[in-house]
Amino acid sequence: MSTAPCDPYRPVAHLRPPRNWINDPNGLVFHDGHYHVCYQYNPYGATHANMHWGHFRSPDLLSWEALPIALSPAPGGEDADGCFSGNAVSDGDRLVAFYSANRWDRSPQHQPVTSATSRDSGRTFSPRGELVVPAWPEGCTMYRDPYVWRDGDRWRMLVGAALADGRGAALLYESPDLDTWTYLGLFDAREQEPVGDTGLHTGEGWECPQYLPARSGRPGALIFSAWNDHDGPRCVTALVGEEHGDVFEAGPPALVDHGPDCYAPALLRAPADRWLLWGWSGEAREEAWSVSDGWAGVLTLPREISVGGDGTLRQRPAAELLALRGEYAVQAEGVTQGPEPVDLGGVGRAFDLTARLETTGPAGLRLLTSPDGSEYLDIRLDAATGELVVDRDHASLDDRARGGSYRMPCPADQPVDLRLVVDHSIAEVFLTSTGQVLTLRFYPTGDGPWRLQAHTAPDTHLRYTVDAWELLPLVIKEPSAETALPQGQPT
Repeated sequence: MSTAPCDPYRPVAHLRPPRNWINDPNGLVFHDGHYHVCYQYNPYGATHANMHWGHFRSPDLLSWEALPIALSPAPGGEDADGCFSGNAVSDGDRLVAFYSANRWDRSPQHQPVTSATSRDSGRTFSPRGELVVPAWPEGCTMYRDPYVWRDGDRWRMLVGAALADGRGAALLYESPDLDTWTYLGLFDAREQEPVGDTGLHTGEGWECPQYLPARSGRPGALIFSAWNDHDGPRCVTALVGEEHGDVFEAGPPALVDHGPDCYAPALLRAPADRWLLWGWSGEAREEAWSVSDGWAGVLTLPREISVGGDGTLRQRPAAELLALRGEYAVQAEGVTQGPEPVDLGGVGRAFDLTARLETTGPAGLRLLTSPDGSEYLDIRLDAATGELVVDRDHASLDDRARGGSYRMPCPADQPVDLRLVVDHSIAEVFLTSTGQVLTLRFYPTGDGPWRLQAHTAPDTHLRYTVDAWELLPLVIKEPSAETALPQGQPT
């Protein structure tokens, strides 16, 4: 991947194109021996506009090829103002993408479903040219983002919606052939309700619905991104339950990611009945800053996702990513008590860390990103509340970067095992024992070097074991100049 030497924030082990804007991962599918990852893409600039589908593929999740742009708006067509989010399925020798067709002369919240087909392993797509589902059911105030999957000898499709009665919903369709679709009704719908005690809720509508079917005697999960028409709080939510006929019956909502910077995740069914998930991590800095840098947005690491025996959603970095561990940076073990921190060693701007922490009070790890200690990212345990806290309030001296402190539940009164992957401006924290995850962006201004410390409050003991490896970059073959941009001009 091309990386400007003067840009300290561009990740090297996370997927994104060399420049310009990206958001939602789309079209995730394993086809013809490759993982295909598409994404919402503006090929003309670093703002949300001119939505196309960019496209990567990989045989192993480590070496990637940037293919030509998969989908481009057709002037005067049903998608004239943007090829918005959706997914893709593998059907024999063809790869079929389903997506939201955007035209601004329709209601901006109503984006009917259309499709495009590739028969050359995703190098070119032929648009259907007409809508797959030309009209939405009565009573939908928002309608978009299809998700298609094979269920035995039939195909099923969910579309995200907001209903006039105030409920968010996932609408269910069925097809024998991927061409003709029948509306079956509400797969799941519910009024806004709080997601735990986070202060977040399930939203006025549901964007980007994704479905992880039940298997091996364990329940399934319906995942959606909470949408609000008036810029309310956003979160990614999972409902765990089971299908009964054409209806999904689930328990209370739970967060898919406890951080502020993961939205619109998408699923990929991988070989050996393994499921992977990528999310979109948007910028946590003023837009003018990212525009001046020429890029915005990044995809999260691929995560293996499942429903545990206790009915909770569990995530961890895909096993293949262990191959990105380079040289050892830190090996440290000991016991400390505040107030003086313990230096654990230096790390680069991209590293993969595992830790076991056991404490009697507030304590944890601090990533120092400036020599004088004025900038740092804190990852600490709060034994009193049984939470892991990630605090970026001091992570940047630039006031154009967002701060905030974010929490996720962790086991109390026992050692906590975690994995932290930091890649320049993105941090993903995984709790090994519970499968919970927290994602955020941060923008240190210091030149480094970066160092790790163990920190404790006064009269607090911390027992720690920390191992960290430098994180190697992904290998990405970029497209040729002839295929890097779509034909025509921005819409």
